[in-house]
Amino acid sequence: MNDKLTHIDHKGDANMVNIGNKKDVIRKAKARGEIRLKTSTIDAIEKDSVVKGNVLSIARVGAIDAVKHTWEIIPLCHQIKVNGIEVEFLVEKDKVIMEVAVEAFGKTGCEMEALVGLSTGLNTIWDMVKAIEKDKDGKYPTTSIGQIEIIEKVKGD
Repeated sequence: MNDKLTHIDHKGDANMVNIGNKKDVIRKAKARGEIRLKTSTIDAIEKDSVVKGNVLSIARVGAIDAVKHTWEIIPLCHQIKVNGIEVEFLVEKDKVIMEVAVEAFGKTGCEMEALVGLSTGLNTIWDMVKAIEKDKDGKYPTTSIGQIEIIEKVKGD
């Protein structure tokens, strides 16, 4: 088998990587993504007039919770000791840009946690606004989630 595929053992079976010999260090990762919405939906978010509640507050909680549970939903992902999570939003006229930063202390990186937190936060925004995002035909011509990327990954000493 290919020795570079670290999640595959010598028989070709899925395998969780043994990180026991790695040194514990501070690790950081930040992910960014966006959700595009109708301008009227953006206005409702900014005015805190969405019937389901404060959209960005709930999305923040969803992102934080998802970061803490990443190891339970991503196959072969290690459980890590999270030190802190920061969630930021930039609201523009036709989209919300979201960033999730994770800091951990351990033997493996935290970029999966940042990505899962980000994706969950963006999906939470969608869930909170989907009723007002529909057009008169019941479709969502403007809505999209995307531009998801890791924008920072740091391994400290």
